[in-house]
Amino acid sequence: MTIALQYCHITVNDPDEALTFYRDALGLEVRNDVASGDFRWVTLGSASQPGLEIVISEPHAGRSQADGDALQELLTKGVLPNIVFCSDDLDATFEKLLESGAEVLQEPIDQPWGPRDCAFRDPSGNMVRISQAPKA
Repeated sequence: MTIALQYCHITVNDPDEALTFYRDALGLEVRNDVASGDFRWVTLGSASQPGLEIVISEPHAGRSQADGDALQELLTKGVLPNIVFCSDDLDATFEKLLESGAEVLQEPIDQPWGPRDCAFRDPSGNMVRISQAPKA
């Protein structure tokens, strides 16, 4: 038996605005763009991990009004769980995101527990960390 992570959901205010960060700045490829009523969700992934995708969607997509409202409130507060990507060249990834206009939360630093990382906010306020494994 094997088990692997397949999807990770990221709630955003506007999928088109989020694509400027996840597709254009981070370089993920759009794998699916699905309309569903008044909403849509977009799946993106990296060529280096073909079986893993992130799904971006709005708070009310596929949820009750009350649940969507609660999720929107958490998104607005910026307290939804963060997501962590890894890069084989953290400094180049940082510069690319910086040039895109993304909000920097932390410049690249060496963490005492090993990796070198940095942090940004996506256009909806989600914290996105980029990490690079320590060199052997």
